Amino acid sequence: MQDRPWLLNYDKGVPLTIDFPSITVHQMLVESAVKYPNKPCTVFKGAVLTYREMDRLTDRLAAALIKTGVLPGDRVGVILPNIPQFVMAYFAILKAGGVVVAINPQYKPREIEFQLLDAGVQVIIALSSVYPTLAQVRTRTEIKTIILTQINDYLPPVLSLLYKLSKQKSKQHQVTFDPGDMWLSDLLNNQPADASTDLTITPQDTALFQYSGGTTGTSKAAIATHSNLVANALQMRHWLVNTFDAQETVLMAIPLFHVYGMVCGMLYAIRVGAGMVLIPDPRDVKEILHSIQKYKATVFHGVPNLFAAVNNHPDAQSGKYRLNSIKSCISGSAPLARETKERFEALTGGKLCEGYGLSEAPTATHCNPMLGENRTGSIGLPLPDVDCRIVSLDDSVTVLEAGEIGELILRGPQVMKGYHRMPDETMNILRDGWLYTGDIARMDKDGYFYIVDRKKELIKPGGFQVWPREVEEVIASHPKVKEVGVAGVMDDQGGELVKAWVVLKPSETLSAEEVRDFCIAQLVAYKVPSFVEFRKELPRTTVGKVLRRELVREHNEHR
Repeated sequence: MQDRPWLLNYDKGVPLTIDFPSITVHQMLVESAVKYPNKPCTVFKGAVLTYREMDRLTDRLAAALIKTGVLPGDRVGVILPNIPQFVMAYFAILKAGGVVVAINPQYKPREIEFQLLDAGVQVIIALSSVYPTLAQVRTRTEIKTIILTQINDYLPPVLSLLYKLSKQKSKQHQVTFDPGDMWLSDLLNNQPADASTDLTITPQDTALFQYSGGTTGTSKAAIATHSNLVANALQMRHWLVNTFDAQETVLMAIPLFHVYGMVCGMLYAIRVGAGMVLIPDPRDVKEILHSIQKYKATVFHGVPNLFAAVNNHPDAQSGKYRLNSIKSCISGSAPLARETKERFEALTGGKLCEGYGLSEAPTATHCNPMLGENRTGSIGLPLPDVDCRIVSLDDSVTVLEAGEIGELILRGPQVMKGYHRMPDETMNILRDGWLYTGDIARMDKDGYFYIVDRKKELIKPGGFQVWPREVEEVIASHPKVKEVGVAGVMDDQGGELVKAWVVLKPSETLSAEEVRDFCIAQLVAYKVPSFVEFRKELPRTTVGKVLRRELVREHNEHR
């Protein structure tokens, strides 16, 4: 264990290695339907679908997809929020031998068009509100069939009626289909109750195209096999040592179309026979609080902004809701502040642990122990069967000692096959069996890892090295600052300078010079921002990461 010191710090009960079963992703649903047929699989605004019902519905939908022309290996688009139909579509596509391409329903036409074209999607299962957007891009893509569903299709009867009445009043319910398009409900109703498929699908077959920025700004599809997804789901199941099969309720506020919610939330839940309480809008903190109390949620994964929003909600602070059912929470996607962690744990009595992952693996690779020591600023320990190294930034090969900063590389059973139609990018990121993450990190002597920054976002003013995250942490510690983003911008001579975009707390004032003076007291001169811009908010991804590239783009547009 000398070269893997993290193994000595695993929680009791976490295996050093896992005997991964040779199964497909949808077999996990089939097995849970046999073990826990009457347990809730999804809970949506009070409406429940059991594991038996979800298994049968996905069989019927898979048979219907095959009749519409979906062949093994075909990519099928899913453009849905966190509603039961997402779970249904996901497993039906896999049972039909297809490949899931999950797309953010909030995407603009240009973003949707790119992913549909790149993946070669011909069949889409989407929310009816997305239909006008799809109509805009249809002629420029390979779309043949669009299957639509509505939020109210799986709402309780009273809520469904109220939803219909509100849409009728606003005329938002009206949809004029193009030939060949159809409602999901009609598609299911036209299938016999015992419909099923008879396909041979192996764990090595492709299950998912997950779009990622990867190590560059170009969006690309990471190809995950069934075995990749099963492995990652089981790694999460073993890591959460204080959770138990058929005894958990997972609050699903993190988007299912993002691989973090998909694997750490949905697939973990399916594997352990947990009920998933679906929250379609993570901004609705009151709904989150209400759902934790009503359904006694025990597992709640999210991003730092989400946990901070719960902490700061007046109803949480006043004790209006009982949140003490919470046991295990993982925070990912962005650094977790000590204050956010401690306040959330005090509020709920549960554990909130920072983790790390990337779409290429296909999500989780590291996490702090659920019962053992959590180290501030650390992404934790590698999950079982994940091997890690820190290698030199100069040659990308030399393995560095504990405490030294270099690129994080890793290997494990969840690492992707490669990128779709991008052989050069694949060769760049997958080398000699190792995944080069593009993240700059260090490991301490006990095997805890710490992210320093993104390799591609390194700023080099005057040839020096500046990690944006270090500058962000300093500025974020100012009592008047709510959040901050830092990136490199070009000067008139073609060199790089440090720029900070700062969001202040409500009613606070601060000048650029005051920000710079605050940095001068804590940073060497070349790390101090040359420019400071105040903004009302920062652009973020759907899971809370600050989009530094977008900040730089906006800066360049206004030069």
